[in-house]
Amino acid sequence: MSINRRDLLRYGVVAGVSTAAVGTLTGALGSNVAVADTAPADAEKIIAAYRELQVGRNLPSPERTGAVKALDEVAVQYDSAMTVGGDQLWADLKVGPGSDYFPTMYYRLRTIAVNFATPGSALSTKPGQAERIATALETLYRTEYNENTAEIGNWYSYEIGVPYWLIQILVCMREHLAPADLQRYLKPVLRFNNDPNRRTNSATTIETGANRADKSLISIVAGALAGDSQRIVNAIAAVTDQAGGGAANLVARVTKSDGYHTDGSFIQHDVVPYPGHYGLVLLTAAAGIIHVTEGTATQLPADVKQKFYDTVADVYAPFVASGAMMEPVRGRMLSRQGETGYDAGHQLTAAVVLLARHATGATRKQLVSLATKWIKEGQWAPYFKVENLVRFSGGLQMVGVPEVEFAKELSTRDAAHTVSSHRIFPQQDRMVHVTPTWSASLGVGSTRICRYESINGQNLHGWYVGDGVLYTFLPGDQGNYSDAYWPTVDATALPGTTEKDSTPPALQATPVTTTPWVGGSRWDDRHGAFGLDFLSQDGTLSAKKSWFFTPDGVVCLGAGITDATGAHVRTTIENRNLGENGNRRLTSQRHWLHLDGIAGYALLDDASVVTSREDRTGTWFGVDTGANTHGTTVPYTRRFQKILIDHGANPKGATYAYVVLPGASPWETAGARGRYRVLANTAVVQAVQLDSDIVGANFWAAGSVGRVSVSAPASVLWSRGWGGWHFALSDPTQLQTSITVTVAGVGSHTVDVTASLGATHTFTIGW
Repeated sequence: MSINRRDLLRYGVVAGVSTAAVGTLTGALGSNVAVADTAPADAEKIIAAYRELQVGRNLPSPERTGAVKALDEVAVQYDSAMTVGGDQLWADLKVGPGSDYFPTMYYRLRTIAVNFATPGSALSTKPGQAERIATALETLYRTEYNENTAEIGNWYSYEIGVPYWLIQILVCMREHLAPADLQRYLKPVLRFNNDPNRRTNSATTIETGANRADKSLISIVAGALAGDSQRIVNAIAAVTDQAGGGAANLVARVTKSDGYHTDGSFIQHDVVPYPGHYGLVLLTAAAGIIHVTEGTATQLPADVKQKFYDTVADVYAPFVASGAMMEPVRGRMLSRQGETGYDAGHQLTAAVVLLARHATGATRKQLVSLATKWIKEGQWAPYFKVENLVRFSGGLQMVGVPEVEFAKELSTRDAAHTVSSHRIFPQQDRMVHVTPTWSASLGVGSTRICRYESINGQNLHGWYVGDGVLYTFLPGDQGNYSDAYWPTVDATALPGTTEKDSTPPALQATPVTTTPWVGGSRWDDRHGAFGLDFLSQDGTLSAKKSWFFTPDGVVCLGAGITDATGAHVRTTIENRNLGENGNRRLTSQRHWLHLDGIAGYALLDDASVVTSREDRTGTWFGVDTGANTHGTTVPYTRRFQKILIDHGANPKGATYAYVVLPGASPWETAGARGRYRVLANTAVVQAVQLDSDIVGANFWAAGSVGRVSVSAPASVLWSRGWGGWHFALSDPTQLQTSITVTVAGVGSHTVDVTASLGATHTFTIGW
């Protein structure tokens, strides 16, 4: 690539950097960060590659045409409403200091600029459009966001959110801006994202997880635009936290706090399972870093890239159902109108597609097969059908022209197949059960993991999402959780939960519980146990809750259900979104029910159930009032089918026992009552005889089931077979040192569970 004088001026403006010698940078950045140079040609590569991530490469296809049309609709809307003659660009966005005001302005201008730079778009040939964007950019710099602006409100807007949109505007408009103006507009990014290792407004705060990844990518692109080689080097070093000795290394596997965990968990905000949002943000930024630095002097080392590749199958893929991310790993983001489970799944797919472009060999084949599988399976919200982009307000990156183009280049012949699997992620108190025809997961809280996250005006109906919600996912009912579910569902009666029929508790930010017994054991790919020692947020309602997973269904047991407040207590078996005017047939018999196309529900005791079908209306604004994320006030009405067990007022030691059979026929449901035998359902132990002579039991204290005795709280599965009694055991409290299992007349075995963090141990007693 030839470099002219204008390029040298543009990329060599930082004195003493363009010819930096190799060495180490000391001081605030630490003693392990290399000092090196990236040539102007490398800066050009970075800028061009990042621009490609905004506008694509103009590879024609019907799907690209549709994506351009969808972008046109929202960009033209924003542009038509934009007035560049004064300080207020949009009539509905007031001018004012603070993060409540300017982020949405930059997001809209970013949308306009991307459309302008996209070949074949509505604004790409509009006369005077470049000048309009430049004028708006100058207005925002002068009135809202510059190097002298004080951080008011949400730090994220100043240090990550708006810097992203600003550099995206600049790479799209670079040839239409005077070099001096581009450098001036870049100044707030350079100031507010000065060091990706630390929070700018709190120098003692070390950035972790998604925030560190975002800041690193922003610094790389900003460094290329500014001609600051050292900024690029520092950003690459921040990925593995060279300045901090690796303490916040993005690819290191940890056992506490934020980041990727040794068991495949991903945590952000210390106590929130977040593979379905912040984990996606991290992976997307990592894919961006790999893409823009490929072939430059500062590209990531091969081993670091491989570790990012490895997270796809280990951390993310288990929680994808028909192309959508499962609800229990999406935190507060399930309340965002522009971030349904399918939107989250699409971002994962886009990130994996981008990673696959740079991977090789078996790794590339695996990434391609996963992305292809998700694209093929996601029929409710097809990946290639880009529409309604106006609902996005700057959360996850929407699928657009580049994402469509990149995915179209993949081979579509080698899609991965769905196989049975059962995984427990004890370090984030999550599990997932997958069969070829349905999947399930649980939303729970503990002393380690919060019940819910509700901050920044989001997740306003999240009171009970960590109280034992049983989520079931079926290929034939893909829209259940994405079709306006959260604005319209009765969030006091979520499937699997046992709650009071009363006013919900006041929302907190990230409340943990006071009970550590939360977790389970894995027997094999087809069977597992999980339990929750439940205590309501107000401390008045308690219950022991267990779930036992099989190839055909989930056995649900409740015991010790006790409350003295006078409110009716109910356990929700089902609360299904039937869609708008849904008419699925519900068949109800004495000991079983069947909801056509969804599931069968077999009662394993003599409980009576209450059923109701109701139309419920709500708005996305009702569950998210965030300044820059809030939903619309447009009312949505959806029909729901409820199935409840009413335990009455002031229950003392109440119980329930039922099995959920996703996708089952009425005939299969009717026969299920005889297939599963409840062996115990008390506040001491809950146990069920499952398939193939497997017994699953959750011991809340030392106790016995048949010939098997356990010395302490534990989740245990066992089967008597060739070679003796075979066991799988875990310590869900994650607090004990040893647990002894005894088989009467055969022998005993003591399991060392010290620091095993809830992992499953397997062993055999006898011959």
